[in-house]
Amino acid sequence: MIATRRSSAAWTALLEQVCAPAVLVSDGGSGLPSALRRCWPETAHQRCIFHLQMNITRHLTRHPRTSAGQALRRLAMDLSGVRDETAAIEWQLQLEQWWQAFGHLTRERTMFRNGQWGFTHDRLRKAWLLLRLVARRQTLFTHIVYGTPRTTSALESPNAQIRDLLRRHRGMSEEHRRRAVEWFLTLRELPLEHALNLAGPAQNTTTMTPVEEPLGPALYDNALDAAEGLWLRTGWAGRS
Repeated sequence: MIATRRSSAAWTALLEQVCAPAVLVSDGGSGLPSALRRCWPETAHQRCIFHLQMNITRHLTRHPRTSAGQALRRLAMDLSGVRDETAAIEWQLQLEQWWQAFGHLTRERTMFRNGQWGFTHDRLRKAWLLLRLVARRQTLFTHIVYGTPRTTSALESPNAQIRDLLRRHRGMSEEHRRRAVEWFLTLRELPLEHALNLAGPAQNTTTMTPVEEPLGPALYDNALDAAEGLWLRTGWAGRS
Protein backbone atom coordinates (compact mmCIF):
# COMPACT_ATOMS: atom_id res chain seq x y z
CA MET A 1 0.00 0.00 0.00
CA ILE A 2 1.27 3.47 -0.93
CA ALA A 3 -0.09 6.66 0.66
CA THR A 4 0.60 10.29 -0.21
CA ARG A 5 0.89 11.38 3.44
CA ARG A 6 0.88 9.97 6.97
CA SER A 7 -2.72 10.64 7.85
CA SER A 8 -4.95 8.75 10.25
CA ALA A 9 -7.03 7.47 7.32
CA ALA A 10 -3.92 6.12 5.55
CA TRP A 11 -2.69 4.37 8.69
CA THR A 12 -6.16 2.92 9.29
CA ALA A 13 -6.35 1.54 5.75
CA LEU A 14 -2.97 -0.16 6.27
CA LEU A 15 -3.58 -1.56 9.76
CA GLU A 16 -6.93 -3.05 8.74
CA GLN A 17 -5.09 -5.35 6.33
CA VAL A 18 -2.64 -6.72 8.96
CA CYS A 19 -3.25 -8.91 11.99
CA ALA A 20 -2.68 -7.02 15.23
CA PRO A 21 0.74 -7.77 16.82
CA ALA A 22 1.51 -7.72 20.52
CA VAL A 23 3.89 -4.72 20.23
CA LEU A 24 4.39 -2.03 17.60
CA VAL A 25 7.56 0.09 17.33
CA SER A 26 7.09 3.33 15.39
CA ASP A 27 8.93 6.58 14.73
CA GLY A 28 6.02 8.73 15.91
CA GLY A 29 4.39 9.44 12.57
CA SER A 30 1.36 11.71 12.65
CA GLY A 31 -2.02 10.00 12.58
CA LEU A 32 -0.70 6.67 13.87
CA PRO A 33 -1.85 6.87 17.54
CA SER A 34 -5.50 7.40 16.61
CA ALA A 35 -5.33 4.61 14.01
CA LEU A 36 -3.82 2.29 16.61
CA ARG A 37 -6.62 2.99 19.07
CA ARG A 38 -9.17 2.30 16.37
CA CYS A 39 -7.68 -0.82 14.74
CA TRP A 40 -5.31 -2.37 17.28
CA PRO A 41 -6.56 -1.32 20.71
CA GLU A 42 -4.80 -4.21 22.48
CA THR A 43 -1.40 -3.64 20.84
CA ALA A 44 1.33 -2.09 23.03
CA HIS A 45 3.16 0.85 21.46
CA GLN A 46 6.88 1.59 21.71
CA ARG A 47 8.08 4.99 20.52
CA CYS A 48 11.41 4.82 18.70
CA ILE A 49 13.97 6.26 21.12
CA PHE A 50 16.34 7.34 18.37
CA HIS A 51 13.70 9.34 16.48
CA LEU A 52 12.50 10.88 19.74
CA GLN A 53 16.03 12.04 20.54
CA MET A 54 16.38 13.48 17.04
CA ASN A 55 13.13 15.43 17.45
CA ILE A 56 14.28 16.82 20.79
CA THR A 57 17.61 17.83 19.25
CA ARG A 58 15.75 19.54 16.40
CA HIS A 59 13.97 21.73 18.95
CA LEU A 60 16.89 22.38 21.32
CA THR A 61 19.88 22.00 18.93
CA ARG A 62 22.92 19.95 19.90
CA HIS A 63 24.26 22.65 22.18
CA PRO A 64 21.42 24.48 23.96
CA ARG A 65 22.44 27.83 25.42
CA THR A 66 20.21 27.79 28.50
CA SER A 67 20.61 25.51 31.49
CA ALA A 68 16.99 24.41 31.10
CA GLY A 69 17.59 23.33 27.51
CA GLN A 70 20.82 21.57 28.40
CA ALA A 71 19.16 19.62 31.22
CA LEU A 72 16.16 18.65 29.08
CA ARG A 73 18.29 17.45 26.17
CA ARG A 74 20.47 15.49 28.60
CA LEU A 75 17.33 13.74 29.85
CA ALA A 76 16.40 12.80 26.29
CA MET A 77 19.86 11.43 25.59
CA ASP A 78 19.80 9.46 28.86
CA LEU A 79 16.94 7.37 27.48
CA SER A 80 19.55 5.27 25.66
CA GLY A 81 20.82 3.98 29.00
CA VAL A 82 17.42 3.00 30.46
CA ARG A 83 17.41 -0.81 30.45
CA ASP A 84 15.25 -1.89 33.39
CA GLU A 85 12.24 -0.80 35.43
CA THR A 86 14.34 0.83 38.16
CA ALA A 87 16.13 3.04 35.65
CA ALA A 88 12.81 3.87 33.99
CA ILE A 89 11.29 5.03 37.28
CA GLU A 90 14.40 7.09 38.05
CA TRP A 91 14.22 8.75 34.64
CA GLN A 92 10.59 9.74 35.12
CA LEU A 93 11.44 11.22 38.53
CA GLN A 94 14.19 13.29 36.91
CA LEU A 95 11.71 14.51 34.30
CA GLU A 96 9.39 15.63 37.10
CA GLN A 97 12.30 17.37 38.83
CA TRP A 98 13.06 19.24 35.63
CA TRP A 99 9.47 20.46 35.53
CA GLN A 100 9.66 21.66 39.12
CA ALA A 101 12.84 23.60 38.36
CA PHE A 102 12.17 24.98 34.86
CA GLY A 103 8.48 24.44 34.15
CA HIS A 104 7.69 28.12 34.62
CA LEU A 105 9.78 28.90 31.54
CA THR A 106 7.40 26.95 29.31
CA ARG A 107 4.54 29.29 30.29
CA GLU A 108 6.29 32.64 29.86
CA ARG A 109 4.97 34.87 27.08
CA THR A 110 6.47 37.80 25.20
CA MET A 111 5.01 40.40 22.85
CA PHE A 112 6.92 40.36 19.58
CA ARG A 113 7.50 43.19 17.14
CA ASN A 114 4.39 42.36 15.14
CA GLY A 115 2.27 43.05 18.21
CA GLN A 116 1.34 39.42 18.81
CA TRP A 117 2.00 37.45 21.98
CA GLY A 118 3.94 34.21 21.87
CA PHE A 119 5.84 31.84 24.13
CA THR A 120 9.22 33.25 25.09
CA HIS A 121 10.91 29.84 25.08
CA ASP A 122 8.91 28.24 22.29
CA ARG A 123 11.50 25.59 21.36
CA LEU A 124 12.00 24.60 24.97
CA ARG A 125 8.23 24.35 25.40
CA LYS A 126 7.86 22.10 22.33
CA ALA A 127 10.62 19.76 23.51
CA TRP A 128 9.08 19.54 26.98
CA LEU A 129 5.57 18.87 25.64
CA LEU A 130 6.92 16.10 23.42
CA LEU A 131 8.69 14.31 26.27
CA ARG A 132 5.69 14.74 28.56
CA LEU A 133 3.34 13.38 25.88
CA VAL A 134 5.26 10.15 25.25
CA ALA A 135 5.72 9.66 29.01
CA ARG A 136 1.99 10.03 29.66
CA ARG A 137 1.09 7.69 26.81
CA GLN A 138 3.47 5.11 28.32
CA THR A 139 5.22 4.50 25.00
CA LEU A 140 8.79 5.04 26.24
CA PHE A 141 9.53 1.86 28.16
CA THR A 142 7.36 -0.78 26.47
CA HIS A 143 10.56 -2.53 25.39
CA ILE A 144 11.42 -3.22 29.04
CA VAL A 145 8.13 -5.04 29.66
CA TYR A 146 8.04 -7.06 26.42
CA GLY A 147 11.74 -7.35 25.61
CA THR A 148 11.21 -5.95 22.12
CA PRO A 149 13.37 -3.52 20.11
CA ARG A 150 13.11 0.13 21.12
CA THR A 151 14.13 1.66 17.79
CA THR A 152 13.19 1.29 14.14
CA SER A 153 16.83 1.12 13.09
CA ALA A 154 16.29 -2.17 11.24
CA LEU A 155 14.07 -0.31 8.76
CA GLU A 156 16.35 2.66 8.21
CA SER A 157 18.57 0.94 5.64
CA PRO A 158 15.80 -0.08 3.16
CA ASN A 159 13.97 3.22 3.72
CA ALA A 160 17.14 5.15 2.93
CA GLN A 161 17.64 3.11 -0.25
CA ILE A 162 14.06 3.82 -1.36
CA ARG A 163 14.54 7.56 -0.78
CA ASP A 164 17.81 7.43 -2.73
CA LEU A 165 16.08 5.57 -5.59
CA LEU A 166 13.33 8.18 -5.86
CA ARG A 167 15.82 11.05 -5.55
CA ARG A 168 17.95 9.71 -8.41
CA HIS A 169 14.89 9.33 -10.65
CA ARG A 170 12.98 12.49 -9.88
CA GLY A 171 11.61 12.71 -13.42
CA MET A 172 9.47 9.59 -13.14
CA SER A 173 5.71 9.88 -13.08
CA GLU A 174 3.84 9.00 -9.90
CA GLU A 175 2.75 5.63 -11.28
CA HIS A 176 6.30 4.86 -12.43
CA ARG A 177 7.65 5.79 -8.99
CA ARG A 178 5.19 3.39 -7.38
CA ARG A 179 6.26 0.59 -9.68
CA ALA A 180 9.92 1.31 -8.94
CA VAL A 181 9.31 1.04 -5.18
CA GLU A 182 7.29 -2.16 -5.65
CA TRP A 183 10.11 -3.75 -7.65
CA PHE A 184 12.67 -2.64 -5.10
CA LEU A 185 10.72 -4.40 -2.35
CA THR A 186 10.07 -7.44 -4.55
CA LEU A 187 13.77 -7.92 -5.26
CA ARG A 188 14.47 -7.88 -1.52
CA GLU A 189 12.00 -10.72 -0.95
CA LEU A 190 12.46 -12.92 -4.04
CA PRO A 191 15.50 -14.24 -5.94
CA LEU A 192 16.29 -12.35 -9.13
CA GLU A 193 15.41 -15.36 -11.33
CA HIS A 194 11.97 -15.65 -9.75
CA ALA A 195 11.35 -11.93 -10.10
CA LEU A 196 12.30 -12.03 -13.79
CA ASN A 197 9.83 -14.84 -14.35
CA LEU A 198 7.11 -12.70 -12.82
CA ALA A 199 8.10 -9.82 -15.08
CA GLY A 200 7.96 -11.94 -18.26
CA PRO A 201 5.19 -11.40 -20.81
CA ALA A 202 2.03 -13.30 -20.11
CA GLN A 203 1.45 -16.22 -22.43
CA ASN A 204 -1.77 -16.03 -24.38
CA THR A 205 -3.44 -19.44 -24.14
CA THR A 206 -6.47 -18.51 -26.25
CA THR A 207 -6.56 -19.83 -29.83
CA MET A 208 -7.67 -17.48 -32.59
CA THR A 209 -9.73 -18.78 -35.51
CA PRO A 210 -7.98 -17.95 -38.83
CA VAL A 211 -9.94 -15.59 -41.07
CA GLU A 212 -10.49 -16.89 -44.60
CA GLU A 213 -9.66 -14.27 -47.22
CA PRO A 214 -12.01 -14.04 -50.23
CA LEU A 215 -10.72 -15.06 -53.64
CA GLY A 216 -10.28 -12.49 -56.39
CA PRO A 217 -9.43 -8.76 -56.35
CA ALA A 218 -10.67 -6.66 -53.47
CA LEU A 219 -13.38 -4.16 -54.31
CA TYR A 220 -12.55 -1.96 -51.30
CA ASP A 221 -9.14 -2.07 -49.66
CA ASN A 222 -6.60 0.05 -47.77
CA ALA A 223 -3.58 -0.85 -49.92
CA LEU A 224 -1.90 1.53 -52.35
CA ASP A 225 -1.89 1.00 -56.10
CA ALA A 226 0.15 2.64 -58.87
CA ALA A 227 -2.98 3.16 -60.94
CA GLU A 228 -4.18 5.74 -58.43
CA GLY A 229 -1.39 8.13 -59.46
CA LEU A 230 0.25 8.34 -56.08
CA TRP A 231 3.82 8.06 -57.39
CA LEU A 232 5.86 10.28 -59.73
CA ARG A 233 5.68 9.13 -63.33
CA THR A 234 8.87 8.58 -65.31
CA GLY A 235 9.52 8.32 -69.06
CA TRP A 236 7.40 9.81 -71.84
CA ALA A 237 4.06 9.01 -70.37
CA GLY A 238 1.64 11.92 -70.53
CA ARG A 239 3.61 14.02 -73.03
CA SER A 240 2.09 15.21 -76.27
